[in-house]
Amino acid sequence: MTSSRESASLNIGEVLARLRPEFPDISPSKIRFLEAEGLVEPARSRSGYRQFALADVERLRYILTAQRDEYLPLRVIKERLDALDGDDRHTRQTLATALGAAVAADEAARQPSAQESSSSTAMTRAELLEAAGIDADQLAELEDYGLIRRSGRHYGADALEVARACAALARFGVEARNLRGIKAAAERDVSLAEQLVSPQLRQRGAGSRAAAAQDAWQIATLSLWLHAALVESGLDEAGLAGGMIVPPASSPPSGVDGVGGGLRSASSR
Repeated sequence: MTSSRESASLNIGEVLARLRPEFPDISPSKIRFLEAEGLVEPARSRSGYRQFALADVERLRYILTAQRDEYLPLRVIKERLDALDGDDRHTRQTLATALGAAVAADEAARQPSAQESSSSTAMTRAELLEAAGIDADQLAELEDYGLIRRSGRHYGADALEVARACAALARFGVEARNLRGIKAAAERDVSLAEQLVSPQLRQRGAGSRAAAAQDAWQIATLSLWLHAALVESGLDEAGLAGGMIVPPASSPPSGVDGVGGGLRSASSR
C-alpha cells in the first residue's frame, strides 16, 4: 500500500464516484477524517485542492474494507499499512517476502471478536453474486467443480473470498475447470494440518482444541508462504521474474510463532 504520486489527478468527487458502488456511506468528511488520522496523504495542487492518485483510491478501499469486513479500529489498520509501506521506498521484492510480512503483521493485529463476526457472515445467493461481481452461471460452475459450497440456502465469508479470487482469475481466461489442481492442493494442505494436530485433538485438556486450531492455521499460513516462494522460483526459471512490485515491508516471520493464526483474518479482507 502506498500513496504514489503518479497520476495524482483525481479530485475528491471522482474518488467518491469510484468508491460509492462498494461503500455507499463514504463521504468527503470521511475521507478528510482519514487524511487527518494519517492513513491517506493525497497530493495538493498549487491552489490547495486535494489530488488523489489511483494508489490513494486503492489505499482508501483497503481501509474501508478492513473497517467493514473485519471491524478493525483505525489504529490497527494504520499498523498494517505502516508494515506494508515500510520506509516508503519502492523496491522490487519477492511475493513470498511480501506474504510473509503481511501474515506477520496480520497476526499482530488479529482480534478474536473480529474473527468471529467475519466467520459468521451469511449471504443469500443474490448477495453473493452482487458482492463477488459474478453472474449466476459463473457461480453455478464454481459450485459444480466444488470450489464453492453453501450451508442450506446461505453462503459464508469463505465462499465470497473464493468467488472474488475466481472472478479475478477469470479476467485472465482462467475457468473453473482449470482450478481443480489448486483445489486439490488446498485439500492436501488441510489434510496435512489435520494430521499434524491430531495428537492435540486427542488430548482432554480444556484448551487442547483451541491450541490445535491455532497450530493448524499456523501450518496453513506457512504452507501458503512456501507455495508463494515455489511459484515465484518457477516464474524465475521461466524468465518471468520481477513482475510484481511491492513496497518494502517489515522482515518476514522468522518462525512459526511469528505468524500464528494470521491466515484466518487475512482471508476475510
